[in-house]
Formats: sequence, C-alpha cells, structure tokens
Amino acid sequence: MRRLAAVVLTGVALVSGCATEENPADPLQLAATLEPARPAASPEQGTAPHGRVVPLGRATAVAVAGGRVAVALADPPSVALYPADTLGEPVIVPLPGPAEQLVTVGDAVEAVVPAGAVVTIRPDGTTSQRAVDGAPADVVRVGERTLVAQRDLRQVSVDGHVVRGISSPDRLVAVGGAAVVLDRPRSAVFDLDPAADGPGAGLRAGEGATNAVADRFGRVLVVDTRGGELMAFSTGPLIMRLRYPVPGEPYGMAYDEARDLVWITLTGRNEVVAFDVSGAEPVERHRYATVRQPDSVAVDPGSGRVFVASGNGAGMQVIG
Repeated sequence: MRRLAAVVLTGVALVSGCATEENPADPLQLAATLEPARPAASPEQGTAPHGRVVPLGRATAVAVAGGRVAVALADPPSVALYPADTLGEPVIVPLPGPAEQLVTVGDAVEAVVPAGAVVTIRPDGTTSQRAVDGAPADVVRVGERTLVAQRDLRQVSVDGHVVRGISSPDRLVAVGGAAVVLDRPRSAVFDLDPAADGPGAGLRAGEGATNAVADRFGRVLVVDTRGGELMAFSTGPLIMRLRYPVPGEPYGMAYDEARDLVWITLTGRNEVVAFDVSGAEPVERHRYATVRQPDSVAVDPGSGRVFVASGNGAGMQVIG
C-alpha cells in the first residue's frame, strides 16, 4: 500500500490560485500536465465477459432508478430505459446531445448534456428539460438545493446562487449538507459550501483523478486513473484517509450501500473489480472480465446486480 501523501490548503489560497493557466505558481498544480485523465483505450478481449451481454451502441453513462436501467447512448443521442428485472425491450428517450452523466434522483434519472441541458427522465419515459449554459458536467442534490457544475463557466450554480473559483468542476458529490467537487485537469478535490461564494479547502487527488462517489460513512471515494489508485477523503475538514493501489487504469465507479462494495471498472484490462470498503483498508471481493471498453458501471441497490456499459459499442454487461 502506498504511503499517504496530501497537501491541505486554505480556501483563500485556492481561490487565488484557481486560474492555473494565468498562475503557474498554483499550489495544487504539481502534476506534469493539465490534460485531464481519460479512460484507457482497452485492449482486445482475451476472456469472455462474465454474465449476460445486451447488445447496444456506444454508451456514455449508465444508472439504475425506479426499476429501470438507464443507458445513455452517443449516436443518436438518447437514453435507453430497460426494465431492470427482465432487460426486455427498452423505451428510447431522445436527448438534445450526448449525455456525459446520468444521475439518480429518486425514481428518475437526470441526463446531463454538455451541449446545454439537464433532462429529467421518469421511469415511464416522460421527460422535462431545463436549459443550462456553460457546458453542464454534473448535477447533485444537497438537501433541498440543486447544484449544477458548469465546466466552461468555471462555476457551480446552486438554485440561482453561483459558487465561482473552480477551474474545472467535472464531478459533484453530495456529503451531508455540503458537497465535494472534483477538478480533473488539476487532479484535485475541493470542499464546497453551497451558500459560499467560492470553494473551501482543496487536496491533490493523485496524478489523474477522474470519478468520485460517496459512501455511507460520509467519505468521498475517488479513482486516480493515471496513477492507478483508489483514494478516500473525509470531509469537514477535507482529509485524505486512504490511498490503495488499483492497477489497470480504474475509471467507472458505482457504490453499493447495502453491501458496502465499490465497483470500479479497469479500462486497461477489460475488468470490473469490487472492494469491500467497510473496514480500514479495501478488501477485494469480486473480479470479473467485462465487455471491451468498460467506461461506465451502475449497481441495482435492491438486487445488487451490476451493469457495465461499453464506451465503444460492445454492449451492456449484466452481472448477477
């Protein structure tokens, strides 16, 4: 296990150093590049995927809500809603552009479309849409408030209020009454008080962090795709609690609260691995061969079934 290594900075220091290209002395910019990490280009499959594979086109995200498995498809831009129990004929919901994220909100999912919209999709396929400028990248609920990350505007909107000073708000994670923001180019995480004008404390998150989820213990779990690690951060204050090696270019993440499992796709190996995170150190419980390019993963909270969606059109894999 690698030794813990982190730098804590005050909110004032982060706000003053957030515009990295204008400030080469940015205290969080310790990486060799500001190029955000991306999923590895997966090799040819050497092992047949475990479980069942449902044919479909190139997927950009997958989520489970309201008895449906929602898969965002790139061409044409749409969401396919499958019955979670049978995976029978899906309902196809058109989108105004490819979705980057599918976020579960009760029985519905919200498709975050960087072209300028957040689309709410209900289990019966009906939708409502709201326009969002600034290339929306993610959305999350914190209590009664809705937070929307606007990547091009370098801000997070909170029901009309704006939190500025984040160079690239790429992922949002709700933790209690606050949130944590993941900045991919800087491979860093930030505390975010929805009522504040700017971000709070920040920490480096490896060499190329890409995705994050919250667990039931109030921690934020982050994968470092470039560095091959799983990290855990506690909040209030923001502290790195764990760094654990996960070779294979980890990328997609999903958390099973009922079983304390975090599922992580390994795009460099065409695998998905599950770690029990209930203890002081992750314990591997499952490892399966996947469809090629396993960029997205979701878990049915009731059954524990796992859905892995391919980013190159190899289909959706169902495990369990």
